Amino acid sequence: MRKKIDCRDYPSETNCSLVISGEEEEVVRAATEHAISVHGHTDGPELRDQIRSSLKNEMPQPA
Repeated sequence: MRKKIDCRDYPSETNCSLVISGEEEEVVRAATEHAISVHGHTDGPELRDQIRSSLKNEMPQPA
């Protein structure tokens, strides 16, 4: 199942509205890069674990 993470679920100074979805590892990688470059977080296992635990299942769109 595809995973997603939505910046709107977490308060930020930039009021970021980015949503990232895809396979779990793709989302963790992209969300980590986004968290570092846009939100000023520091890369490391703790950040990746926090992102991974925040992932939600993406509901399939009706055909």
